[in-house]
Amino acid sequence: MPEISRFFGMVITMYYNDHAPPHFHVRYGQQKALITIETLTLLEGQLKPRALGLVIEWAALYQSELMDNWELARQNAELNNIEPLE
Repeated sequence: MPEISRFFGMVITMYYNDHAPPHFHVRYGQQKALITIETLTLLEGQLKPRALGLVIEWAALYQSELMDNWELARQNAELNNIEPLE
């Protein structure tokens, strides 16, 4: 599962050949979540409200880059790193 970004202790990853809808994975300590790229909503799992807010803020900034990576993952191509939230 390639890591595409890391900030404030949160690790953002994508799987190759993952199921629809387009989404990314977040790990934060023992918490895990899946966030949809198109609607920026929690698809599965759980994050503390502050962590979820930071992830959504980051994803809103890089939504097109996330979709580009989703398409690259469909093709089993190398994913691009995305700038962390600062």
